[in-house]
Amino acid sequence: MKPTRLLLLLLGALLGLALVLGIVQALDINLPPTLHTLWWAGLLALAVVSGVDVLWLRQLPSPQLSRSLPGNLSLGRWGEVQLVAQHRFKQRQQLEVFDHVPAGMDVDFLPQRIELRPGEHTQFSYRVRPLVRGHFSFERCELGIPSPLGLWQGRRYLQLPGFTRVYPDFARLYDASLKGVDDWLGQLGVRQQQRRGLGQEFQQLREFRDGDTLRQIDWKATARKRTPIAREYQDERDQQIIFLLDCGRRMRSQDGDLSHFDHALNACLLLSYVALRQGDAVGLATFAGDQPRFLAPVKGQAHLNVLLNAVYDLQSSQRPADYAAAIDGLLARQRRRALVVIVSNLRDEDDEELLAAVKRLGRQHRVLLTSLREEVLDSLRQAPVHNYEEALAYCGTVDYLNARTSLHDRLSAHGVPVLDARPSQLGPELVERYLAWKKAGVF
Repeated sequence: MKPTRLLLLLLGALLGLALVLGIVQALDINLPPTLHTLWWAGLLALAVVSGVDVLWLRQLPSPQLSRSLPGNLSLGRWGEVQLVAQHRFKQRQQLEVFDHVPAGMDVDFLPQRIELRPGEHTQFSYRVRPLVRGHFSFERCELGIPSPLGLWQGRRYLQLPGFTRVYPDFARLYDASLKGVDDWLGQLGVRQQQRRGLGQEFQQLREFRDGDTLRQIDWKATARKRTPIAREYQDERDQQIIFLLDCGRRMRSQDGDLSHFDHALNACLLLSYVALRQGDAVGLATFAGDQPRFLAPVKGQAHLNVLLNAVYDLQSSQRPADYAAAIDGLLARQRRRALVVIVSNLRDEDDEELLAAVKRLGRQHRVLLTSLREEVLDSLRQAPVHNYEEALAYCGTVDYLNARTSLHDRLSAHGVPVLDARPSQLGPELVERYLAWKKAGVF
């Protein structure tokens, strides 16, 4: 409880009057004695009225609040929280509302001043923007209630437990399902290459068309129909993709609003969405994290929700990446041949250990190594040099990039494909590589 501006003004007026009376008395100016009596009477009256106002405020019932939270929120996107106030006040009442939003969220339109009217429910809202993924709990809401005479502002704390989940920013995929996936991928920058060969699975027989090859002619059907009949193939379905996601300290670098780990999660979910639509099975395994997780490859669009619920609260750790242990664990669990996409941030010190582990994995699976490159490296490399400090930064950047390129070249020389991408471009480039390999039938 705290005094309002009205009470402070009244106290200030009495204090100012007391100073004036004191100065006049010090100057030996005669004043009627009733002025001092009136001043004390005013002070006593204000004390009594403010005391009554306090007791009156304590007797006022607290309004009832209900909060409506979105079932889930997207990382970095604004979401709306609805509040409804019910009350038993017989007169209009002004309230100040402040909801206790958990840490890790930006908030807009709080605190908020609302007006309660007799016999009506008051509905209002504010916005939140999650800055991290995970599970968030809302505990209580704070109300500022003015006293009936306006001399005091009371504080009431209402327990309003609630929770919501913050997922990776994946809402755009559901928007994309309303239109053609190919058009949407094109907007993301994914370029689908022309087919270099035929699909692996037979789809149907049809009449021979211009552009078909002689290898597509079905001679038995041609003899029966007495007209050229060609076989039509489709890209092989029922293949498996497994993401081996690094949750270690290398993924904690920040580029813009998102960390490398969040960019990697978005890229994995983007490729999962595309692969599930293509009829393939998608799985996921993590390493170097505090809570390693494994999801066996499963087909079907419904599996995307399973993936989202499995990774929405994943966080990167301070642990180093142990590629050998991660690959050994995956080989023990995944027997069927699959495309294994390792998502990490490679360093030149990974050379021997990483190469040996990936070679062991490549005997049974098709492997794609993806390495996230910090955006700041490209900026430093392209920035003009004007002084000694900028020259040192430029030389250090070039040396580091050359070491990364050398590692990637050594891996490629041993038959290990490497995708070096900036975090913001990782998703489209992964999808592009997947579609190219699938059309070429290389996994």
